[in-house]
Amino acid sequence: MSKPELICVGAIAGAFGVQGEVRLKSFCAQPQDIALYAPLLTEDRARSFSVKLTRPVAGGFAARLGGIASKEAADALRGVTLWAEKSKLPSLPDDEFYHADLIGLEVVDTGGVRLGQVRAVHNHGAGDILEVFVPGAPATLLLPFTRAVVPTVDLTRGRIVADPPEEVE
Repeated sequence: MSKPELICVGAIAGAFGVQGEVRLKSFCAQPQDIALYAPLLTEDRARSFSVKLTRPVAGGFAARLGGIASKEAADALRGVTLWAEKSKLPSLPDDEFYHADLIGLEVVDTGGVRLGQVRAVHNHGAGDILEVFVPGAPATLLLPFTRAVVPTVDLTRGRIVADPPEEVE
């Protein structure tokens, strides 16, 4: 039996106070929903945590994680990403995608010529950017993930049709 697919929903930014609370960054569209997807797992699935948000703090929430009772234990988790089973997350409309759904997809241009494969999805505040690995190219191709540049995402066929701006071709 295969393991359930995981989606990264947050990260631990360190201890908050001295009673074992953590500072939790949520990557969810509705940040407080992160607690609904518990238990949350570490990326390697070695640890699992229940989550209770205690209050909003700068950059996220103060939270209690199951099994974490001291500042030292909370500090030891700094930088750990938290993952939820995809089946626990809400279904998305047809024109929205989880980043994990896009990574690994083949990218072709509007003429069907293969450009490469999605290696990562980045968001630095101005919208999502697809990082496309292009075999033999000196650098990856960065494509704005907009309807104009990426008119088609076909998860069934495992591919994206892109119309890159001329300056990035």
